[in-house]
This record gives sequence, structure tokens and C-alpha cells, in this order.
Amino acid sequence: MAETKVQRKDKRIIVENVRRVLLKEYLMNETRRAGFGGLDIQRTPMGTRVTLLAERPGLVIGRKGSAIKSLTEAVERQFKFDNPQIEVQEVSSPALNAQIMAEKLSNALERGWHFRRAGHSTVRRIMEAGAKGCLVVIAGKLTGQRHRRVKFKAGHIKYCGEPRNLWMDRGFASAKLKPGIIGVTVEIMDPRAKLPDEIEIKPPSAEYIAAAAAAEAAP
Repeated sequence: MAETKVQRKDKRIIVENVRRVLLKEYLMNETRRAGFGGLDIQRTPMGTRVTLLAERPGLVIGRKGSAIKSLTEAVERQFKFDNPQIEVQEVSSPALNAQIMAEKLSNALERGWHFRRAGHSTVRRIMEAGAKGCLVVIAGKLTGQRHRRVKFKAGHIKYCGEPRNLWMDRGFASAKLKPGIIGVTVEIMDPRAKLPDEIEIKPPSAEYIAAAAAAEAAP
């Protein structure tokens, strides 16, 4: 049976999304030392624009742009993107970037930090940076042969719905330890988040006060 137009379209969407995920994993590994903070891919009439967030963009760009040039060539060769253009932006507040904090937490675990100390330290640093809330999950063989999942949280956390999609930033990293792989998930609520239950009462404007006074004075 021949594929319908809808099936072909769905197949193209799946292939494109898989390619973007593979590109994200590749750039994450290549720019780990620079503090990978996220990725945005956009189609433009001139080609494909890749915006890379990094804690230390100088390491991604390299001396006279040599590193980013070789990275662009590798992306075009391996992932077949049309005329890719990589733009590097510095993360203004690394403590509010979930991916960067997840990487820092996994590095702390690999250096020998106890998971509870590392988890509490990460939460404290995120909240001190101004986040409205954060959730840190560490999962793996933490204290024995059995798999465990430990959560550290503070402030407001949204688990579902539109507020989660709009305001919760999520990052994931893994730490390689002798007992096995430890998974680290960090979720941060944006300081600018406007939650449905937050009500702001504004003072009346001068025009409203004048109109109310005139209405009261009228017979």
C-alpha cells in the first residue's frame, strides 16, 4: 500500500526531530567544557541557524574562530543541515540554567561529593540566584546495590499544565561512578514566572479617581 501524504509528512517530522536530538547530544558533548546551556534551531531562507548557549562562549569560538569553524563543518558533514550558521550566546545567569546546573551537579558527584551534600548545595545556589522554585532528582545506585531516587526541592514547582511548559526549565546529565551511572535532573522555575494564583492589585489611576469624583458630585 502506498504511503499517504499525511504519513509521509509525519515521517518527515519524526526524522527531523530525531536529527535535532542527535545534534543536541553531539553539541552537548563537544562543548561540555564550555558549559553547554541549551540549543535553539531555526530554519531561515539562508540556511539553518543554530543558537548555542554557553557559560564560557570563548571556549566554543576558539582562537580567531577556529573552534566554531570546525564545529560548523562537522555539523554540516554529519547531520546534513543546509548551510548551518552557529551563533554562540553567553548565559547571563548560569545558576538559573537547568542544563548547566545539572552538569555541575554531575561533575560534583564524579569528584566524590556525597549526593545529599551536592543536592542541597545545588538547590541553595539556584534559589539564591532568584529562582521561584527548583527540583533536583538524583537517581541510581547511591548507597548500595539497589536503585534509589532522591529529590531535593524548594519554592514553587509545577508538575503539569501550561505554567510548567512556559516557566519550568529542565536539564539532564549523568555522572559515571564506580557503582554505575547516576542520573541527574534539574528543573528550575523562571524568576519572571506569573502563576495563575498570583493576583496583583493595581492602585486606581488619576483618570479613574477624577471620573469617580465627578460621578459622585453629579446630582
